[in-house]
Amino acid sequence: MNGIDQELPRVNFFTFKSSRGERIFDSAARFAGYLSFSLVFLVLIFLGWTSKSTFAEQGIGFLTGSIWQSENNVFQILPMLVGSFVLVAISLIISVPSSIAMAYFIEFMAPRKLAGITTNLIDLLAALPSIIIALWGVGVFTPIAAGWGELLNHHFGYIPFFANSTGNFYRSPFIGGFILAIMMIPIITSVSREVISKVDKDLVSASYALGGTKFSTMRRVVLPTAKGGILGGILLGMGRGLGETVAILYTINLIFEVNVVHILENKGGAVAPMIAAFYGNAEGGTLSALLAAGVVLFIATLLINMLSTFVVQRSVKKMAS
Repeated sequence: MNGIDQELPRVNFFTFKSSRGERIFDSAARFAGYLSFSLVFLVLIFLGWTSKSTFAEQGIGFLTGSIWQSENNVFQILPMLVGSFVLVAISLIISVPSSIAMAYFIEFMAPRKLAGITTNLIDLLAALPSIIIALWGVGVFTPIAAGWGELLNHHFGYIPFFANSTGNFYRSPFIGGFILAIMMIPIITSVSREVISKVDKDLVSASYALGGTKFSTMRRVVLPTAKGGILGGILLGMGRGLGETVAILYTINLIFEVNVVHILENKGGAVAPMIAAFYGNAEGGTLSALLAAGVVLFIATLLINMLSTFVVQRSVKKMAS
């Protein structure tokens, strides 16, 4: 047998050359990756080049002022920029607890069939076009949310956040924040569920065995372990919220007045719906200013998405190790 063993060739499967199909697939994947990166870079170059006159003429005032006058060639987007982050902040207050609770329910509490159905419904909600949510928001949700705002003002109007001196509770950041939350919940839930599923089930079982409740287990075991990935999902949701256009355009007003506190009043706005609202009739300096606003929004969204990707990948590697 020893002689036979010596005559058998020793095969190292890792030294085989890739087949033609593998080489084609590898080349196609690399091309797709480089193409995606190039397209993002080219879009940024195009926006920056076509809007350079606005940055040169308006200077820092483009980001710090509150005046938009096409006839005087004055373009400043501070109220819209602040409004974008106010809307995202409101939506995060609503969506983050809901998403984390839903992810925990799917992974640890729901029966297998119910968990599958719930996951499919969440994925379906994420796939709904913005215009569908916008029409639902205008026709169905806005009157309900306006009623909620009126109740908050009636009982807690002494708090600046719930004050309203106009008596009009429609088209406010409060309503826009709810709409954004509905659009962000599927993203945050999906990422959170994926990260929570990596938590060692023995840790959860041990917590229950030591007398821990579902809430204490989530707070002391699941969340500390998966917090990095959950934060990444939240940042991804923020990126979606900053770039949302149609749904917000139909549910809030665009008024060039900085509104950080009075979320029940119909003042303020957001960058993305402002671009969509003004672009149709824009020309000359106005068009350049809108493209400059697009550059600011593009960079902000890109940075948030890059940060979220980094956080999620780092969290998954840390949990795997």
